[in-house]
Amino acid sequence: MASDRRSPAGTGLNDPGASAHSASDQAARDIADVPAVEVITATAVHLMSAAAVKVGLAEDVEPDLDEARKLITVLAALVTAAAPEIGSQHARPLRDGLRSLQLAFQEASVVPDAPGQGPGERHTGPVA
Repeated sequence: MASDRRSPAGTGLNDPGASAHSASDQAARDIADVPAVEVITATAVHLMSAAAVKVGLAEDVEPDLDEARKLITVLAALVTAAAPEIGSQHARPLRDGLRSLQLAFQEASVVPDAPGQGPGERHTGPVA
């Protein structure tokens, strides 16, 4: 039993893996308490923030429109799919943010996409 690094009471206080397990257990409990609408909106906000940076809305950052297109397209799919589940009070601001990003992408693009072919437009329809 010399190799067992658990405390005599079996609490795992001397087990280096015990703190990692307790941290992941705590994280799982924390996530269990978060409503789905909050997880969905937080994910959308993270995508929006990343897309804003990639489209060139951040200072001192070169735009990367290929990356921005991917992020905006995924955001559009998420917002479109989630809207019926999260309700209009949560979906409306996400749609507004998405539209703003789509317009910023159009403005930043040297070669414009055909109507309906811009990032996310297969989910949202053409943005003008």
